[in-house]
Amino acid sequence: MTTHPHRKVIIIGSGPAGLTAAVYAARASLTPLVIEGEPSSTSDQPGGQLMLTTEVENFPGFPEGVQGPELMQRMRDQAARFGAEFLTEKATNIDFSGHPHRVWVRDDEYTADAIIVSTGARSLMLGLPNETSLIGHGVSTCATCDGFFFRGQEIAVVGGGDSAIEEASFLTKFATKVTIIHRRDKFRASKIMQERAFNNPKITVRWNSQVTQLFGEKKLEAIEVTDTNSGATERVALGGLFVAIGHRPNTDLFAGVLDMEDTGYLVTQPGSTRTNVAGVFACGDVQDHTYRQAITAAGSGCMAAIDAERWLEHQHATTSK
Repeated sequence: MTTHPHRKVIIIGSGPAGLTAAVYAARASLTPLVIEGEPSSTSDQPGGQLMLTTEVENFPGFPEGVQGPELMQRMRDQAARFGAEFLTEKATNIDFSGHPHRVWVRDDEYTADAIIVSTGARSLMLGLPNETSLIGHGVSTCATCDGFFFRGQEIAVVGGGDSAIEEASFLTKFATKVTIIHRRDKFRASKIMQERAFNNPKITVRWNSQVTQLFGEKKLEAIEVTDTNSGATERVALGGLFVAIGHRPNTDLFAGVLDMEDTGYLVTQPGSTRTNVAGVFACGDVQDHTYRQAITAAGSGCMAAIDAERWLEHQHATTSK
């Protein structure tokens, strides 16, 4: 086992939240170590979900839009410029039971006074062979992010909960027709959301159906829809497909240590990024199941860094008395 020099701050995760936290922590001379994830991981890869996004048009400061990977690289470069250090590995174990807090990457141990958790969340996917390669090329998991690109087209949304209907309703602002594809014969969504879908003339529903194949190499061209009762299949030409079957926060590492909601999202104190463990803070999609936007994640990353800095100052003032 290798033990590395003690740090004031370790940031676990490197999406918009983690990298913004790194910028602020580094500028506060805290020299953070960012354990940014491993490139082979689809759940917590360096840069987070924006590494799978093509054009980002709603991040302030980029009037012409910016590629997701380019935006993440710029944020990483900015943090590095101020002194943040990066470890392109995945955190494999933690111990927050005392001070200092400890984080392991396999057999290597890292210690820090404060920890910022920004491991993000991942969209649940259909599990189809070419699904990942078509994300950003006709397949999306975020209507707010990508709806504008489908103006004047026929599109479909997969799912049956509040999120799916909310996505479908939002997409009717752009699309000529939105089809909700649901594998059951009734929605899980709340009654008010169901009424919203049924009363929208642009929304139709395909009950007892699931998407079983995606067609298109460089761009989505059509989908195969299979009837869950009869097994009959139909090829349907589409401009876009939105997968809205849920999200899963990357919080397995913190189970039994940090307080979580039933859905796995970390619980932070109202108006702050503090968790139930002193000196451990959480930001971004790992604790936000409401907005899930790059800009809100970045904002909470700023909050986490400031909260950590102030907590460290308070600890220093207390121990030096």
